[in-house]
Amino acid sequence: MANLNPYLSFRTEARQAMEFYRDVLGGDLEITTFGEFPDMVQDPDQGDLVMHAQLTTDDGLVLMASDTPNGMTYEAPAGISVSLSGNTQARTQEVWDALSAGATVTMPLDTPPWGGTFGMLVDRFGIAWMLHGDPE
Repeated sequence: MANLNPYLSFRTEARQAMEFYRDVLGGDLEITTFGEFPDMVQDPDQGDLVMHAQLTTDDGLVLMASDTPNGMTYEAPAGISVSLSGNTQARTQEVWDALSAGATVTMPLDTPPWGGTFGMLVDRFGIAWMLHGDPE
């Protein structure tokens, strides 16, 4: 079965971001650094950067990320959002409260015309999120 998963790119903050997302969403986080594959990074000082991180939550969500070492072009994410839906309104509020710490709220979590709860923010790592809690 094929999977379609968000893969986030950071300059150097992948570890901090993914540890934060693990704290928010729960689950198991696996991290591989560039230092584990010496031929993958030109600057040995960047060996601690994340080559690949994968967060897998107990309910089957998968979020992946990596850092971008010097020598590789990095562009901050633009024009995309990580969308999290299908949760209860209470769980959505819980995730919202955690993600919104240090975030820029672009649309407050509220009741949209289609019911439930919905809100949008850009978290402290520059990642845009859309959260929807199902109508009850």
